[in-house]
Amino acid sequence: MLPYSKETMTKQQKILTYIFIAIGALAVIFFGMRAMRSVMRMRGAGPFGKPPPAEQTDVSLIRDWMTVPYVARTYKVPPDAIFNTMNIPGYENRKKSLKELNDEFYPNQDGAVLAHIQAVIQAMQKQEPPPPFPATPILITPTSTP
Repeated sequence: MLPYSKETMTKQQKILTYIFIAIGALAVIFFGMRAMRSVMRMRGAGPFGKPPPAEQTDVSLIRDWMTVPYVARTYKVPPDAIFNTMNIPGYENRKKSLKELNDEFYPNQDGAVLAHIQAVIQAMQKQEPPPPFPATPILITPTSTP
């Protein structure tokens, strides 16, 4: 006879077993629902909203949280062309959002980078030369304090 066979379990042990099984099932359901909600957020219901669909032509959907390479890939435009029209070095700034680029290079012109990128992409979609950027970027260099 096995030490934990049905004959040796008391009524209290059976009740505790059923309670633990119920608690385990509730935990699986609870954490499963949380995991499902997280997956749904990753599919585009996050804090930034859904990204534009592939091969987009509506430039009003460009947001300041996007990066230049992301916008370039979405609108099928070379990212270096966008960086060149703004006189911003591309390699060092590929991971920065449009807002970060605007804050770093054009701090006194809110939304200048976003508006210019929208104009550049519209011009490239019409196969026109891109418009000139209105001002030269202000390069901020670190200074040492004595």
